[in-house]
Amino acid sequence: MADKPYVIGLTGNIATGKSTVGQLLAGLGAQHIDADRLAHQVMAYGTPAWQRIIEHFPSVVGSDGEIDRRKLGEIVFADPAALARLEAIVHPEVIALIRHQVAQTQAAVVVIEAIKLIESGIAAQLCDTLWVVTAPRAVQIQRLMAQRGLSEQEAALRVDAQSAQKEKIACADVVIENGGDIQDTIRQVHQAWSQIG
Repeated sequence: MADKPYVIGLTGNIATGKSTVGQLLAGLGAQHIDADRLAHQVMAYGTPAWQRIIEHFPSVVGSDGEIDRRKLGEIVFADPAALARLEAIVHPEVIALIRHQVAQTQAAVVVIEAIKLIESGIAAQLCDTLWVVTAPRAVQIQRLMAQRGLSEQEAALRVDAQSAQKEKIACADVVIENGGDIQDTIRQVHQAWSQIG
């Protein structure tokens, strides 16, 4: 085992296909750390973050006591100040979990998938390379409608609430275009993977 794993930072805007690329990298042998999955853990019923979120956003508590993420999304994606408040609660805890998992890994390569990888400072602090996944806006909206059951308006709101893709691309070491054929995406991932080491 290497003393320190080689860390790929994987980012891209909503519904560009980061998870698809993360799963492909996991299939090639990388340990896949998904920040969104960690955020689910951090926000689970009874956690400190859950408590702070329901204090700020009391209307998002479901009948089971869990946070209704769709309802929360409707609020924060329409209000930049609310989104910043939510991120201030969730991000520090997620970053701590990511750091812990990277420190504990036995894998030679780790991929950290996070939508706010650059903005949170994780890319600069932990990553050896930055991969950005892109897709056309129309594709992002269609995917959100199909995968999450959102209306076109709800999907567009989420897509447009994020920084422009070109800002992430400007920071990238590798850009994976994921707007069409999955075989093309696989080819790009394999090609970039082959350059590691």
